[in-house]
Amino acid sequence: MGARKKKSRKTKNRAYFMRFNPKMRRRRSAKTDYYARSTLVYQDKDKYCAPKYRLVVRITNRQVICQVVSSKIVGDVILATAYSTELRRYGIKAGLTNYAACYATGLLLARRVLKKLGLDEMYTGTGEATGEYYMEEREDEEKNPFTCILDVGLRPTTTGARVYAAMKGAVDGGLAVPHGDGGKQFPGWSDMEGNKKFDTDVLRKYIFGGHVSDYMKKLQDEDEEAYNKQFANYIKEGVSADDLEDLYSAAHEKIREDPSSLPKRVSDKAQKSKYAKTPKHSLAARRDHVLNKILSLQRKAKQQ
Repeated sequence: MGARKKKSRKTKNRAYFMRFNPKMRRRRSAKTDYYARSTLVYQDKDKYCAPKYRLVVRITNRQVICQVVSSKIVGDVILATAYSTELRRYGIKAGLTNYAACYATGLLLARRVLKKLGLDEMYTGTGEATGEYYMEEREDEEKNPFTCILDVGLRPTTTGARVYAAMKGAVDGGLAVPHGDGGKQFPGWSDMEGNKKFDTDVLRKYIFGGHVSDYMKKLQDEDEEAYNKQFANYIKEGVSADDLEDLYSAAHEKIREDPSSLPKRVSDKAQKSKYAKTPKHSLAARRDHVLNKILSLQRKAKQQ
């Protein structure tokens, strides 16, 4: 048998490090898909720098954030923002990240954007959430409907995902967000043995929290301790399973009546924060401080 050949070791020399190009920071931390972002951001040249708006939906453990954003060279510009924590003003005080809360947050954002642009009376959206397909179109109106595209970030786009609930709320609120009319994005869509069908009643049930209501009733009957633990915030606010549909329908009406955001609280500058930096002292002040400290130590030594 012949002698084994030694494996050649590739050394990372100076030429390698000179050509090494690390990926962008948010890509290294898996926060931004730049390939998808470039598709969402790039604008046609014949649009002459007209802003290309995106409906950005981000869902955290505590809240849902919906924004209408456009991109410039200097960075992203936010036209309007809506948080699910704002739904407390409209009567929704628990379950701020479920499907129904995502829909209500999208509805709040849509009405807020249209009111800011003066289009709220032209494009009112659907009067009531029915779960059926709807898209704003220009019908003898002076201005076109406000159009934006959905930006889901790194969220998986599966059937029934909550990002589509926010999109549906924005569409029903009067924004024109392109999406398919087959209903594949929403709960109620099924493909059994090649038979594709979409049940709008199931989507309506999710919009008004019917799935949460069913689970509350089931858990309350089977395990009272687990029910008290999982729905503690609902119990604290006095919300039962039978109250959810009326609660969300009333919130939708209140959002349409007044979608404006509350003014930011003015912080009291007199109240010193524990993170506030102390101002720098001059050289003379620092010398006086050292001299006073020396004199105080001398006095203490004489007293002893």
